[in-house]
Amino acid sequence: MSTLSNVETRRGEAIPPSVRHSSDTIPEATSSKTGVSVRYVPDPTKNWYVLRASYGREDKAADYIVGEGTYAYVAKRYTSKSINNQPRKVQESLIPNMLFVYTSEENAEQYVRHTPALSFLSYYYNHLEHTDQQKNPPLTITCHEMENFIRATQSMNEHLMFVTEQQCHFKSGDYVKVVDGPFKGVEGRVARVAGQQRVIVSLSNIGFISTAYVPTAFLKKNIEE
Repeated sequence: MSTLSNVETRRGEAIPPSVRHSSDTIPEATSSKTGVSVRYVPDPTKNWYVLRASYGREDKAADYIVGEGTYAYVAKRYTSKSINNQPRKVQESLIPNMLFVYTSEENAEQYVRHTPALSFLSYYYNHLEHTDQQKNPPLTITCHEMENFIRATQSMNEHLMFVTEQQCHFKSGDYVKVVDGPFKGVEGRVARVAGQQRVIVSLSNIGFISTAYVPTAFLKKNIEE
């Protein structure tokens, strides 16, 4: 896959060539429309914005944004469907209508408010906080949470689930790190979901993501949460 190590956007945003990538396990964002690839690079001037795309157009929004040179992520999983009476595995959004965009406040505003091609895009608001004008601000996710979320979902495993806390039967409450297998590097709490031992990843103010089954031998207790 080709990589753009110094992608320039129409608003002059660039990936500094001297900045090291946070982890090789974070995949590049690639636009299926333009073929543009963008790497995720931590930047103190940017935040992970949570955006909504109406009527299932999150892929369309992500393609446009990545084509502009901005990192965007849509969590996917494989699912089995019958197409022309033939079983096929296809991709579907793990959290429908939602995408995550790593950008500056200025660019987020540009995409949501001032880009006609993205008129179907809106902010997901943080209803637990208020601005000085007593309005809910756009929800942002910390880099640590997002990196963990991406590691948990990038495999697009068909057994990934977007779950409520009530669906998770937490064990001892130990915070663990997966040290082997397809979810290696993922951190979260151990729980039984749908009768299987899984690791639960939290996204603040959004919900919980359950991995597929993870054997106990692949888990290491993580002292710091």
